[in-house]
Amino acid sequence: MTAVPISHAASARPTVVLTREPLDPAAALAAVAAVEAGANLVFVGTARAVTGNAVTVRLEYEAHEPLAEQTLARLRSAAIDRFGLSACRIAHRLGLVAPGESSVVVAVSSPHRRESFAAGEWLMERIKREVPIWKREHRPDGTAEWEHGEAAPAPVTPGVVP
Repeated sequence: MTAVPISHAASARPTVVLTREPLDPAAALAAVAAVEAGANLVFVGTARAVTGNAVTVRLEYEAHEPLAEQTLARLRSAAIDRFGLSACRIAHRLGLVAPGESSVVVAVSSPHRRESFAAGEWLMERIKREVPIWKREHRPDGTAEWEHGEAAPAPVTPGVVP
């Protein structure tokens, strides 16, 4: 599957992407670069090999793709408004992801660093909680189990940047 563009910035680059291809954090960062931005931030979520005492040999992501795309686009738009971002791009892997590979990339730019950091965290918490993307962890013994999103911390207060 190729990247699915949801909306386009002035540069005609997709701003929300679901893909089965490897993610490119550098391309995401370049996509949000803006001359008015004093801060450009990229968060890269990677598949880890060990969670607690459990070894993971691979992750498998599934999604309700149309709803996931709509939800990601809504969250992106809300983050731009809430934090005064110059630009925002969200990309999420689907299918099989090996330990060490990127599973999600969130890139934002803003006039100042506080807004970028706050927006990145706010987006990741909501992506895990609200977007219909499910993760299945495969173990070395051949078993696999579906994991649910983590409970999110207290919400970020609009207009207040931590």
